[in-house]
Amino acid sequence: MLETKKTLERFRRNVVRASRKNLQKKKSTGELHKSVTSKLKIHKNSFTLSFLMEDYGVFQDKGVSGIKKKYNTPFSYKSKGGKNGLKGMPPPKVFDKWNIRRGIAPRDKKGKFLKRKQINFLIAKSIFEKGIKPTRFFTDPFEKEFKKLSKDITEAYALDVEKLLEKTLNN
Repeated sequence: MLETKKTLERFRRNVVRASRKNLQKKKSTGELHKSVTSKLKIHKNSFTLSFLMEDYGVFQDKGVSGIKKKYNTPFSYKSKGGKNGLKGMPPPKVFDKWNIRRGIAPRDKKGKFLKRKQINFLIAKSIFEKGIKPTRFFTDPFEKEFKKLSKDITEAYALDVEKLLEKTLNN
């Protein structure tokens, strides 16, 4: 099963590499970028392949519909939660470091800087209403590589069977 394993390893590496490359285009802390990984476990009669990332990565990838603006996504903000519904507005405090990194410092009508708590609340409220546009940073690379996987895995498995038959016949 050496060739099959190599093919699966290449698949997972390509998906992770392309996903991370897509994330580099965004201005962020890099936490999500660092968290995108995968694991391949080979068992006696099967294998397990999993892709991992920070929880919020799924929302960045698939997007979230707001209460006013809708996207084609399984996730949405709802005032009461429910199936695939995110209850209420995102917590404003999660935007604190994000604001600082981006240098967001709006002023009020008198020219005074708004307090960071106010800015965080306004951003959270905006996301609650408008949602998060899907980036597909992971979905696109996964689908692209998955289309190639069927052919590649068939060829790899055939090579593994051929090697097994050769070894069996030579013994």
